[in-house]
Amino acid sequence: MKECSNDFIPPLDEKVNLEEYSKKLFEKAITFEAWEARHLVGLVAAYFNDPEKNSGYITSVSTNNKYSGEGVAKLLLKRCIDYAGEKNFKEIKLEVSGKNDKAIQLYKKFDFAVIETRNDSLIMKRDI
Repeated sequence: MKECSNDFIPPLDEKVNLEEYSKKLFEKAITFEAWEARHLVGLVAAYFNDPEKNSGYITSVSTNNKYSGEGVAKLLLKRCIDYAGEKNFKEIKLEVSGKNDKAIQLYKKFDFAVIETRNDSLIMKRDI
């Protein structure tokens, strides 16, 4: 998470304690990962712990800058959406900075739509 912190808008380490956040992801999230030569190059982390509402929440989408534009995030996001469908979830939500045009465009390609605005962030949802 340290390597990609500055790729977030605002930088991830300005919003969360990276060590605590990484531990929480490890313990509670489902992760979809891309690796090359024992190095993590892409990650989508999501919580699927609300089966009563059948709603998942993507908490992190990150790609190492070296692999940006190579489709890593698209592949991992697709795997996450497929997983949600396999587990009978009805929707997935996420939060993204309204200034992160690149991420917003990616999410829109996967049929995420803005459902709410909070300060400088957009809450987006995709039905499964």
